[in-house]
Amino acid sequence: MNAVTTIRAAQTKQLELTILMPCLNEAETLAICIGKAKAFLDKAGIAGEVLIADNGSTDGSQEIATAIGARVVPVPQKGYGAALLGGIAAARGRFVIMGDADDSYDFSALDAFVARLRDGADLVMGNRFRGGIETGAMPPLHRYLGNPVLSFIGRLFFRIKTGDFHCGLRGFNAESIRKLDLQTTGMEFASEMVVRGALAGLRIEEVPTTLKPDGRSRPPHLRTWRDGWRHLKFLLVYNPRWMFFIPGMVLGGLGTLFAALLVFGPLRVINNLSLDLNTFVAACFMIVTGVQLITFGVISRYYAEVTGILPRSRRSDWLTRTISTDRLAANAGICFAGGFAFCAYAVLRWAHLGFGPLDDSEIPRIVVLGLSLVVISFQAFFSAFLLGVLEIPVKRLRNGPSGELPAAENQ
Repeated sequence: MNAVTTIRAAQTKQLELTILMPCLNEAETLAICIGKAKAFLDKAGIAGEVLIADNGSTDGSQEIATAIGARVVPVPQKGYGAALLGGIAAARGRFVIMGDADDSYDFSALDAFVARLRDGADLVMGNRFRGGIETGAMPPLHRYLGNPVLSFIGRLFFRIKTGDFHCGLRGFNAESIRKLDLQTTGMEFASEMVVRGALAGLRIEEVPTTLKPDGRSRPPHLRTWRDGWRHLKFLLVYNPRWMFFIPGMVLGGLGTLFAALLVFGPLRVINNLSLDLNTFVAACFMIVTGVQLITFGVISRYYAEVTGILPRSRRSDWLTRTISTDRLAANAGICFAGGFAFCAYAVLRWAHLGFGPLDDSEIPRIVVLGLSLVVISFQAFFSAFLLGVLEIPVKRLRNGPSGELPAAENQ
């Protein structure tokens, strides 16, 4: 089973609930988790199954699961996300509740998840901070820095009210999640499910859940810095506004402010502090960097919409109607003409002084401003053609089969 292909439902009679556990060498705790899950199904009177998505265990986990009545689906592609994608594809339940097979989550207490799912929620997240984290269950670095910071970034970027972005115990409507066509195969799968669900307008709710120390004698599969970076990278990639637009606007705005204050001469702040040419140069660098970030943001948001990576919005619709290679190139030409004019004026002023020493900082200011505009024009010009390159596969898809061009292009 290739876990990164489109998830398809198992072609069998549908049950109400699948309790899904990704597994990689969990022989020490797997039987306990399966026992709790089966006991919950029996007690609640739910028609369901316990499904183990095995990611290549070599400790006999498959035999343990089969012996006590769980169904095992092998997922050859390595990774936490890959295992879950394979399990979701094979699940027979209308709803799926997933959780780690290390006995850190209580599979005998899933009533709140089931109730919310039956009530119409598409995704029900567990919140360990509200439900309780036992001593030693979560490393301090994860508990007080990594998880809160990444959860805050997720709420800020995507306006999701979830308080625990990375809780491994969560339930969802299987068909709703399959339609998202999730792709990530590592630990960042946890973020992708929430983010893509929110972008698709799914109903996301949260219930308290507990976390206790896992029952394994070996170290966990999670790698703090590697997997933390992968989560952060995913959040940034799916939000061009915070990745590019906002830093670009801040840099460009501050640079423009300082450049405007200093373009005609030095500015004395206090008795021993004055801002002059060096600060003006730094301000121009800030403007150049800010414009480049904003350009990246425009192109990435445009590409994300036309390819369906991000959903449409009123602003993005305006962007797709407005931005084009021709317009960007034309604006680059205007910017270049302005920069060239400033530089030419500075040379004429210098010639008027006999190309002698520049005791006044006015001419260097004009030169720096002109060169900044020239650099910005080059950025815009080449970004325009980057946009053109990114449009090629989109146009091919719109035009039909590969290699088939409209009649006008064949002439």
